[in-house]
Amino acid sequence: MQSAICLLSVVPMRKEAAHRSEMVSQILFGEYVSITEEQDDFVFVKCRYDGYEGWVQANQLQRIHEEQILETTTFTNSFSSLVTKDKTILQVPYASPVYNPEKLSFTTAGLTFNYLFQPQQAWNTKKLSFDEKTLQAVYQPFLNTPYLWGGKSVFGIDCSGFAQQVFKFFGIKLLRDAYLQAAQGTAVNSFEESRLGDLAFFQNEKGRVTHVGIVLNDRKIVHASGRVRIDSIDENGITNSETGKQTHTMYSIRRFF
Repeated sequence: MQSAICLLSVVPMRKEAAHRSEMVSQILFGEYVSITEEQDDFVFVKCRYDGYEGWVQANQLQRIHEEQILETTTFTNSFSSLVTKDKTILQVPYASPVYNPEKLSFTTAGLTFNYLFQPQQAWNTKKLSFDEKTLQAVYQPFLNTPYLWGGKSVFGIDCSGFAQQVFKFFGIKLLRDAYLQAAQGTAVNSFEESRLGDLAFFQNEKGRVTHVGIVLNDRKIVHASGRVRIDSIDENGITNSETGKQTHTMYSIRRFF
């Protein structure tokens, strides 16, 4: 398998090798994939971070050798950040990886990239302690981001993409889909035992996990439904804070912190 890196802001990953095909996820600037198959101008890839698979337009990725893969625990913490690519500029979204954060510059595939911000404007997951204030600071940039099926950036995000991106800042690797995340962590026996940072999962009428959100204090939850928003939660599910109607039915709660 050949490796590749995304050197564009946000790239769609599709269910099939076609531009009109459903978007199942996205690849952010600086994220790596493995290429396992090629078809016309598309490649079938597996994300290095979470193992998720899908089709990506081949010319939206830069192929590299395995030994060129860089590691980092640092991510951008602004809604969007400027990065120079030789003499051009990219806008990269919140939560994109920052390589070589001390020098804010890295080279790959013969291209040099410079992050146009100060070192303190990036967050190192090894230095972030989990508490209410830090969790709020991490999810705040996502608030009011529109819901987008398969999205995982501040420009458009789905429920599991939101949970995955927030948890990434605390060094916790979540899988991509809600039903996959529902098998991670440790079970919480009841809603009354839930606490800040737990993931709450919700089911459809067939009992299938279709939604996830992050439990906050004071019986609140932050989740992506229409937009990233904060609503009320109890043992039955989520109640929309604006309409007063229950929108999601409780399935389970899992603990990661």
